[in-house]
Amino acid sequence: MRNYTLLLLTLGVGAWAQESTPAKPDSAQVKSDIEKAKKDAGTYWANEAHFFCEAPHGNRADDPIIEPTKIFDNVYALGRTGTVVYAITTSAGIILIDTGWPADTEEVVLGGLKKLGLDPTQVKMIVLGHGHVDHFGGAAYFQEHYGTHVYLTAADWDFMEHPPAARGGGKAAPKGPPPAQPKHDMVVTEGQPIVLGHEKIVPFYIPGHTPGSTGLIFPVKDNGKTHVAALYGGTILGAGAISDEGLAQYQRSIAHFKEETKKAKADVELQNHPLYDDFETKLAKVKERKKGDPNPFIVGQANYQKFLDVMSDCMQANIDRRKE
Repeated sequence: MRNYTLLLLTLGVGAWAQESTPAKPDSAQVKSDIEKAKKDAGTYWANEAHFFCEAPHGNRADDPIIEPTKIFDNVYALGRTGTVVYAITTSAGIILIDTGWPADTEEVVLGGLKKLGLDPTQVKMIVLGHGHVDHFGGAAYFQEHYGTHVYLTAADWDFMEHPPAARGGGKAAPKGPPPAQPKHDMVVTEGQPIVLGHEKIVPFYIPGHTPGSTGLIFPVKDNGKTHVAALYGGTILGAGAISDEGLAQYQRSIAHFKEETKKAKADVELQNHPLYDDFETKLAKVKERKKGDPNPFIVGQANYQKFLDVMSDCMQANIDRRKE
């Protein structure tokens, strides 16, 4: 798996860029930003505020594998603790949101689907949050073996097919063969629903992490009752790899997604890199859930908005750190 590390840096995968310890103590402005984040977070999103403001770190290819779990009537989680794949069942087949790391395709993704009683041959669509290898890793396999359609924004098809040079202008090639990329396929357009059977996923542009990152809004069922899930598919885990303009764009993207999720009345928080939202605790609660118990992934409309507020507050702290 080390062979992928240099490739990821070449592709600009911010998840692998670890935040370094600030050279000097935070300024009064940065401290104010962090206090605002903690106030917005309250106890509900306290771990998120700590992660983004004070202790960010990337996902890893060797993060622990999660037990494949049904989290809603029509939604399943599989993959790793830091890189999650979601399977959505519909009347016309299965939609995957992301496909995880390249080396995880057979054991983790295909194996996970089978453990859940889901047939991989019925995966008709893959919707990618953005064009980094830890998201598209298994997409080419599904295309080749099952004829699965892959959905990605035009900006990130280009980003994936013409990756930027390594940070600092380096051109070193990774050791070993690069992971297979999916063939250029379906293009995602802002606000245009991606439909399979009775399921509809509505994408929104959220550039910043990559040029064509997307946020996704879609219905889920919990004991037959409909809720609205939102997934911010281009989270910056570590600001160090992102340019000043990229961070400014990211702030605008969070504001845009906040507006759209408010209009959609999103009350379910899902993430493909759930390192900061108590994901493992929620999984455990779902597995132990008894009739009448609440679903831990249903956070409520107000709390979902606070989730985005905290993300924005902490990014502002990172932006202000650069001004010192």
